[in-house]
This record gives sequence, structure tokens and C-alpha cells, in this order.
Amino acid sequence: MWANAWLAGVAAPDDVLDALSLWAPTHSVTAYDSAAADRTGLPWPELEDSGSMSLLQTLRTAVGRTSSMPAITIAQPVPGDVRGLPAGTQFQRDALAVGEAVVVTHDDLDGVGLVPEFTYDEFGDTDLDSVFEPESRFEPEPRALSWTVYSVPRIPPGAYIELGEAEYELRDAVRSAADALVTLRAGAGFDVEDPRGMVEQILAAGRAHRIPDHAPTRAVRVLENAAHVDAIIAVSAGLIPSGLQSSSEVQIADSALRPLTRVVRSARMAALEAILHSAWRS
Repeated sequence: MWANAWLAGVAAPDDVLDALSLWAPTHSVTAYDSAAADRTGLPWPELEDSGSMSLLQTLRTAVGRTSSMPAITIAQPVPGDVRGLPAGTQFQRDALAVGEAVVVTHDDLDGVGLVPEFTYDEFGDTDLDSVFEPESRFEPEPRALSWTVYSVPRIPPGAYIELGEAEYELRDAVRSAADALVTLRAGAGFDVEDPRGMVEQILAAGRAHRIPDHAPTRAVRVLENAAHVDAIIAVSAGLIPSGLQSSSEVQIADSALRPLTRVVRSARMAALEAILHSAWRS
């Protein structure tokens, strides 16, 4: 969102760098192959890591200077749904492996794809008992975020998801997810007193990431509701005791939660599309 706002002229490069720093303290960017290096100006074949400023330069080079609409899109591929990614490419395979990717298009040239990968510190001298406390069952803070850049062929835009439709589906999803969490807590015998508190913990971490001021209020609301459902899904999946997956209560709740991941993905994509376009109308 911030890179798009910068390219649209409604944010400064420092805004993008500040946004990147909240994901990880250090960033690196490398070309996957010589074609990607030729397309972006990244070093090759040395494969030396370049920092955050090189990431911005890579985006600027990939987009060019004539674009008058969003050139950046996001893909959240899952098995069976890899829309927005060029078929049969290493970019598609690597994006699917991590579940996310950035696609940058150009009016006249092939596009560029970026796949992010986090690096985490080893536990080292960390007290392993504390790592597996209920409050610590989610991923540790990342140490670095590396971006691999691929040259990708032009691909047609994905199907547009209407924001109003996504929000309507999401309202039902919030209720279904909350009901499933209550059912799981009662039927699975959670050893955690306050799973709703764990949901709030995840949401609080997400609120550290600021959204550009130009973002439509409705799109921001959809993103917040999608994050709420996603947090409930994460907590529910992480707290089911291993011996109770076969209980009827757990199976019912799990069946209610599983389709909600699709709703969350669709809602996020619709909200992001609205926010990206709003930068160019500002």
C-alpha cells in the first residue's frame, strides 16, 4: 500500500521505508536470475544482497514513470487457487510455497514478481518452556525479510472482487468464527482461560502497521474485520489439543472455520484493490 502511494505521488519514500521497518529490522533484495537483473538493474551474477533503498529502486524501475494507475498487485496463492500468477514459472512455485507475492506490472514491458521470506532468530539460550507457553504459541519476531525478484511475463488482471459483496460475506464470517471459538473452548477443553485475549493479542500486533490516509473508510473496515476472523482461525487451530480432533464438537467447529479462510482472502484482496486505486484518485 505504501509503495503504491509513493508511486502515485501521495507518500514519500521515507513512508515506505518506515512501513517496511515494522515487518523486520533489515531487508534485502536479490535477483532470481539474469533476466530479473536485466529488468531491474539488480546485481548479477554476484547475487549480493541489496538493502531497502534498492527495493524501492527496483519497484521504480519495474513500474517505469508513465503509469497512471496501480502497477502493484498482491497475490495470496493457496493450493488450487493461484490466480494472478504466471502458470508453470518458478515465481509461481515459490510464491505458492510462502503463500504470498507482489506483482509489479509495466505498460510496455514484462512484469516483475517479488516473493518475501522471513528469517527468524534461533532459540539459542531462550527458555524453551516459555516459548511454548500459551501466550507464546505464535511466531517469534522476524530478524530479516528477504525479497527475491523474478522477471515474469505479462499476465491478465485477476477477477475483480466487489468490496460490498466481500464485506457482506465477512459479516457472516465474523459471527461464524466467534461461535466456533466458543464451541471449541467448551468441547475441546482449552487449557487457556482467555482465548479471546489471544485473538486481541494478534490484532494488536497488526495495528502497528499504519494504513495510508487516502484509504477509503470502508476498505479499512473490511481489512480490520478480515484480520479479526483470521485471528480467530489462528487461535482456534493452535489451541486444539492433539487428542481431541475427533470429538464431535471440534469437528463441527472446524468445519465452520475452514471455509472462512476463503472469505478472509477475498475480503483482503477486495479491500486492498480499493485502497490501491484510491491513491491514484487522491
